[in-house]
Amino acid sequence: MQLDATIAAVVTGGASGLGAATARRLASHGVKVALFDLNEAAGEALAREIGGLFCAVDVTNEASVDAGFAKARAAHGQERVLVNCAGTGNAVKTASRDKTTGEIKHFPLANFDRIIQINLVGTFRCIAKSAAGMLTLEPLVDEHGSGERGAIVNTASVAAVDGQMGQASYSASKAGVAGMTLPIARDLMGEGIRVNTILPGIFDTPLLQGAPDNVKAALAASVPFPKRLGNPAEYAHLAETMITNGYFNGECVRLDGAIRMAPR
Repeated sequence: MQLDATIAAVVTGGASGLGAATARRLASHGVKVALFDLNEAAGEALAREIGGLFCAVDVTNEASVDAGFAKARAAHGQERVLVNCAGTGNAVKTASRDKTTGEIKHFPLANFDRIIQINLVGTFRCIAKSAAGMLTLEPLVDEHGSGERGAIVNTASVAAVDGQMGQASYSASKAGVAGMTLPIARDLMGEGIRVNTILPGIFDTPLLQGAPDNVKAALAASVPFPKRLGNPAEYAHLAETMITNGYFNGECVRLDGAIRMAPR
């Protein structure tokens, strides 16, 4: 798919981090970008910067997602590109013993469900609704005659494969995103919609920017090469490749400097 002003895109979690970098990269090609996010101030500011549109969307709420797609499509037309970056995480052991009191407790199940609802179900909700919209589009004509209608890029994590202590819910949610990539690509193969997933390693996003310098330095040093945190622009570059390379389909790709996460 060629990226230009005829293409509309939706980026979830688009107000910051990986989503914001992807939105900027798409907009640099003239793509009409709608940002789905809960951070209104950051979302509106970025939308002004790139000439895009901000939509206040909670991916765990079906009515909110429907309203976001309706607003984006009214302004830009039906999207041919969806990039799912909305997500969150936490770190709580499955069961643990308080070192001082000896009290035994387990991971609050409501918190586990919240992570699954945002990272996994929220991603699938946006995929399903975007893909249904893409089915209304006429196929694009290219030199290969493939008849592409759209491209979807999801965000998992290296934690999907080597999750650390306390990451049971996060790892489960991201493993779910990776695991559903190929089945969804197969579901949509007859309609000309491609689906791929990126598994980022340790990236310099707002989640880490508040960490002490020594913590960030230690994390950077743990990456085999290059020994630094990932730059969100590097994620955006791979997302663009997945969108524009018409033979890229059904794949989950680590983007991590060859890191393999230790137990803690």
